[in-house]
Amino acid sequence: MTKVFISYAWESEEHRAWVKALADRLLADGVEAIVDQYDLELGDRLPQFMEQSVRSSDYVLIVCTPAYKQKADERIGGVGYEGHIISGELFSGHNERKFIPVIKEGGVEESLPTFLKGKLAVDLGDGVESRGYNDLLATLYGAKKKPSVAPKRRIAQTSSKKREEEGEGSEPIRIVGIVVDEVGEPRNDGTRGSALYEVPFRLSRRPSSLWRELFLKSWDLPPRFTTMHRPHIASVVGDEIILNGTTIEEVRDYHRDTLVLCVEEANKLEAEYLEKERKRQAREEAARSAYRKNVEDVAGTIDF
Repeated sequence: MTKVFISYAWESEEHRAWVKALADRLLADGVEAIVDQYDLELGDRLPQFMEQSVRSSDYVLIVCTPAYKQKADERIGGVGYEGHIISGELFSGHNERKFIPVIKEGGVEESLPTFLKGKLAVDLGDGVESRGYNDLLATLYGAKKKPSVAPKRRIAQTSSKKREEEGEGSEPIRIVGIVVDEVGEPRNDGTRGSALYEVPFRLSRRPSSLWRELFLKSWDLPPRFTTMHRPHIASVVGDEIILNGTTIEEVRDYHRDTLVLCVEEANKLEAEYLEKERKRQAREEAARSAYRKNVEDVAGTIDF
């Protein structure tokens, strides 16, 4: 059970009641809250209670207000004494996160004492029903708010050693394999097509927009295809081809060869287009060079 000590200034009865309500809520939520109103008896020594509570607790909640800041900075009364204890713990550097500023009134600049400057505070100005209280409780529980890193996506690699050894970048695009973790699930609700789902395929590199257009045209009307071929179910997103409306068994028995054929067709057509562009640009550059040379030659024959 997490043990928490609540440090605060005796400002008013309303303020003491607010602190007591905070302790009650923490106790109800399974946190052992230590506060003078419950745990200090007549005849107890205040300095000893403060020191023991600060040092034996897992966390120290410091209820910050402008009045608390003034007393802490000027080392007035019990707040000043607690400030010495907390400052010593902070300077020792054993557990910085042990001390949590809780803002009840004012802002950070108005309410945080000097020894708490720079620490992330929780704002409970709206009471224990606020989002801030839930964040505080998550910290006290040790509940992690950051999601864990997802495992790497499993990809069923192609078995061809030649394909595995092919380079990337300017090399022809190839299908690396099926992205297993992204394969969809059938609805199987009896409606038309409910047994079909998405199957994504990882490509060796991100294709150009021209390649995507050529591949989709090739898939919709491939050079060769089976009677099970389904046009208009393919899309290219990022570095993946997605068939939306098939099954893994259909991929194995029918679509695999068509996919490879369409990828090769897109590679060939893109290479042909790029080669034509290269030759066109070379011709234009040659024409520009010839023109500039002619200008220079003619200009050289003109005397002024």
